[in-house]
Amino acid sequence: MATLGQGGPEIYPLVLGTNTFGWTSSENDTRTVLDDFVTAGGNLIDTADVYSAWAPGHSGGESEIILGRWLATSGKRSKVLIATKVSQHPQYPGLAARNIEAAANESLLRLGTDVIDLYYAHFDDAKTPLEETAAAFDKLVKEGKIRAIGISNYSAERVEEWFRIARANNLTLPVALEPHYNLVTRKHYERNLLPVARREHLAVFPYFALAAGFLTGKYRSEDDLQGKQRAGMVKGYFSKEGLDVVAALDDVANAHHVAIATVALAWLRHQPQIAGPIASARIPEQLPALLDSTKLELGDDELARLDKVSATVPER
Repeated sequence: MATLGQGGPEIYPLVLGTNTFGWTSSENDTRTVLDDFVTAGGNLIDTADVYSAWAPGHSGGESEIILGRWLATSGKRSKVLIATKVSQHPQYPGLAARNIEAAANESLLRLGTDVIDLYYAHFDDAKTPLEETAAAFDKLVKEGKIRAIGISNYSAERVEEWFRIARANNLTLPVALEPHYNLVTRKHYERNLLPVARREHLAVFPYFALAAGFLTGKYRSEDDLQGKQRAGMVKGYFSKEGLDVVAALDDVANAHHVAIATVALAWLRHQPQIAGPIASARIPEQLPALLDSTKLELGDDELARLDKVSATVPER
């Protein structure tokens, strides 16, 4: 297993995403998914303060609230690591120091915990000096409110700049990177972010690991998107080349008698620097296919085939 930073806790090779909590997942289903994930050995749960502000009638923080209720009643806080994020909540936009502190305090309240195990800068904030942001995160570490720092949706250059600033000012270094990376979105991460992640020994946790469901095989044409809540997210992945990737996944999945999603996640797990892909289960019945990916070993020929077909997908 990978670790969260040098000498940090070991991470189960699958991270449970929670963007459906309080949105498309019922609270009962959410609790079952969380219980089953932990029972299987899972220990890192990924949320954000903005989940699910995009839904009608929501204001952000819904996922953290539901996760916090489960933490309070399950007795499993000591068994899990909680990752959340700052910069996109409607009340706490950006990465100014005062905003980071206020947003972190609100996340702690919603989660009902006294420490966040991994706190991400969710999106870069060009209006705030990176020196201010890095110092604010370091302050939270020193105050014991967060244990580790992560970076998400930053360019390679800005990640490198964060490290330069942190080293020059003796600030806590980030240990995790959360990029958009999957079999149909490869080129930006592999060309730009992977070299930095290797150099800085970052644990990488890719989001949209299943391309918003496209890599589960349930969307074989745009007609399949009609009436689906996530249609807007999935539509951008459609292309002839993308469907060729799904077909190749289908072949490999049939050979192993597993779900297509299992193979897509296993491919990610085989990639350098990947500590664990992030995937969500809207209902408990979707979780076993995700968990199976942690045990599936793909052959060199299968990896080569998936590498080749996915390399033809146009850059998004």
